[in-house]
Amino acid sequence: MDLTALPTQLLDHTETHIEASNATEATFCHIDSQQPAIDDSTRKTIDPNAIILADALIDKTISWRIHNCKISEKIITQDMPLPFLYHYDSLDDSIKQTYPLTPLLLAQFNTSMMADEAAKLIGVDKALITSPWHVKVIGSLVVFSDALQLAVRLHWTNTSKETQQIYTQDEADALTTAFKDWQFFGRIDVLYKNTKQTLVSIDEQAESDKQILTIDASSDYQFLPATHALVIIAKLEADKNELPWFEAAILERLA
Repeated sequence: MDLTALPTQLLDHTETHIEASNATEATFCHIDSQQPAIDDSTRKTIDPNAIILADALIDKTISWRIHNCKISEKIITQDMPLPFLYHYDSLDDSIKQTYPLTPLLLAQFNTSMMADEAAKLIGVDKALITSPWHVKVIGSLVVFSDALQLAVRLHWTNTSKETQQIYTQDEADALTTAFKDWQFFGRIDVLYKNTKQTLVSIDEQAESDKQILTIDASSDYQFLPATHALVIIAKLEADKNELPWFEAAILERLA
């Protein structure tokens, strides 16, 4: 893909190169006869030389490259409220024995409050309550193939919750711990400029006449329907350990 022809926002960051094997990039384009979720009638409607988007993204023989990995939201703080039970559970067992749960405390179990409020309610020094790091990072990246003239914008995060609570002393350690189980989520945008091959997305759970989505060649990004995005995210998550370039780009951006 000619990078000068891509939207300029894709060029903001140094790209991470992914080494491919000597296998040709066309090998993934043919339909795998072992795919159980696509029946014969559906298979016959697909061009045998078509690119199947989800399969392409997890194909390790393709020279995928990643660039414009960026952060859109970042929260790392210890200054956020938590339900009272979290504060109480962070106390040492010896302190809990000295300050056992009373009906008043039990009534506050699900009430959100700051650590100093919880300490006052229990009757202990605030320093005795361990405050976790609240971590939430959202970002995006673009993975693309020059040979296929295909770019896909994906979104990633460390948690689907409002924040992830990490109990550690150091902020950097909290961030590292939070991203041990990072995940893809949300919308997917496709930029496809190849007029020589058909690009399709397959929603294997849809009715047979609605399974196949043809993605036309265009100079602009196209937004995938949510059901198709979910299929692609599921395949990426299942094969994530075999696709280390995604995590490498994200961790480099977080550093």
